[in-house]
Amino acid sequence: MSAMFDLTGSSAIVTGASTGLGRGMSLALASAGADVLLVDYVSCADVAAEVQRLGRKGVPFTADLSQMSSIPRVCDAALAAFGKIDILINNAGIIRRAPAIEFTEKDWDDVLAINSKTVFFLSQAAARDMMKRRYGKIINVASLLAFQGGIIVPSYSASKGAVAQVTKALANEWAASGISVNAIAPGYMATNNTKALREDPVRSKAILDRIPAGRWGTPEDLQGAAVFLASHGSDYVNGHVLVVDGGWMAR
Repeated sequence: MSAMFDLTGSSAIVTGASTGLGRGMSLALASAGADVLLVDYVSCADVAAEVQRLGRKGVPFTADLSQMSSIPRVCDAALAAFGKIDILINNAGIIRRAPAIEFTEKDWDDVLAINSKTVFFLSQAAARDMMKRRYGKIINVASLLAFQGGIIVPSYSASKGAVAQVTKALANEWAASGISVNAIAPGYMATNNTKALREDPVRSKAILDRIPAGRWGTPEDLQGAAVFLASHGSDYVNGHVLVVDGGWMAR
């Protein structure tokens, strides 16, 4: 059974890999045997060193994913480093908070560009290589706000709803080509994006009171889901949005 989740010989791209969920999932893939191209707008050298300590190849790559010109550069770097792209985790994302009545066009466009447009076009670019071998795993990072509206984060909610729907649309087209496209929808995680919520005693209490597990999630809580969706264990899983939320959606 363990061989089903063994990623030895696989190569992966993880975006937003410098910290938080991206770092956690990168280390999970490496622990399972994958080499990883670590992509972020800041250096991922520290994470690359951690990957290398696990005995895998970790390659840091700096890119501004809000610019479409970065997408072919990312895939070219992965192909130069590993010769193929087996796994893509679209994790990079940003959030802007403001009441809807005050929300700016820039905050809308910036969030949609990174959180949904880049997801589609990087998936498209990676799939071109995957289709040559009729095998690949694409894992998009959605959110509970793919299902719910959230509060004062209208563009983030819209972008994560788009991630969930793009995941299903691509699965419909690419499953027959051997490419599994799925998403993880994290619950409330202790990351940079939730710092403001965790520091607000009223909002933090309201959130924790609803989570059956009684705690904020951690990057380690996503590691098993990431390895599962990246492995042969999920070969017949397509277009699924896997919620990892401590039971939030069950309430």
